[in-house]
Amino acid sequence: MDAGLPPTAVRVGTLVVAYGSPEPRPDSRALAVETPVNVVYGSVPYAVMMLTPGDLTDFAYGFSLTEGVVESADEIRGVSVEEGEGGLRLLVDLAPGRLREHLARKRAIAGRTGCGVCGIDDLAALPMAKARDDAASSGPRVSLLAIQAALDALFDRQSLNRETRAVHAAGWARLDGSLLAVREDVGRHNALDKLIGALMRERVGPDEGFLVITSRCSFEMAEKAAVLGASVLVAISAPTSLAIERARCHGLTLCAIARSDTLTVFSGRERLVLAGEEG
Repeated sequence: MDAGLPPTAVRVGTLVVAYGSPEPRPDSRALAVETPVNVVYGSVPYAVMMLTPGDLTDFAYGFSLTEGVVESADEIRGVSVEEGEGGLRLLVDLAPGRLREHLARKRAIAGRTGCGVCGIDDLAALPMAKARDDAASSGPRVSLLAIQAALDALFDRQSLNRETRAVHAAGWARLDGSLLAVREDVGRHNALDKLIGALMRERVGPDEGFLVITSRCSFEMAEKAAVLGASVLVAISAPTSLAIERARCHGLTLCAIARSDTLTVFSGRERLVLAGEEG
C-alpha cells in the first residue's frame, strides 16, 4: 500500500502511450477502490452495492433511511463489517420492531442489487419520498454567497478525488456556506447516502444547512434529499427531467450547473437570497 494514499485508493503500474510514439512510457496511477458490499439486515441479505469501502457505517445509516428501512438513527442498534466471499458484508442490527417490519416488507418487495434503483421489477416499488404540503413555504433561505463559498470549499475537501479523479462527493454546508461534512464514493448516490448517514449519526437537523453534490442530479438524488428533509440541493452538473419533477413535487429548491459565477435554478427560487437581497 502506498503510504501517501488514503486506504480507499490503490496505485497500479501503467504504460503511457503517446500517439505517434513507438515506445510506451512506464508510469503509475492512483485508482479508487471499488468493492461489492452486501447490505444485510437481521442475517437476511438486502442488496449488493458497489462502493468505495470507506465510511461504511455512515453508508449503512443513510442507505437504510433512504431505502425506507428505518425512519431514524434510533432504529439502528449497531453496524459491523466483515469480509465475505468476493467482497464485504455490512451487517446492520435493527431494533426488533423495525426488523420485523422490514422482513415483512422484504417478502413483498424484491431486494435491489446494484446501484440507484437497479433491480426493481415493479414501478410501484420505486423508493419515493412522501410529498410535503408545506415544503415550499418551509425551510431556511440560503444566500448565493453561501452557495458559492460551499462550492469553493467542497473542492478542497475531496481528498480521494484529488488522488484518483474518479469519485463523486456530497457535502453538507451550514447556512453561512462553511462545510460541516463531506463524503466521497465511486457512486454519486452512495456518496449522498454516506453523507446522510453522517448527518443522522450527528443529529444534524435538515434546516441547519443545505446539500452540495459534484455529480448530476438524477431522480434518486432528489428523492434522497427529500427523504433527509433538506430544503436546498445544489449540483455541479445538470439535472434530469424526473429530478426536476420530483424536486418540484417535494418543494425542494434545486440549483444545478453550478459554477463559480453562475448557477441555474430549476425549482424553489423563493428560498434563494440573491445579490442585493441580503439583510
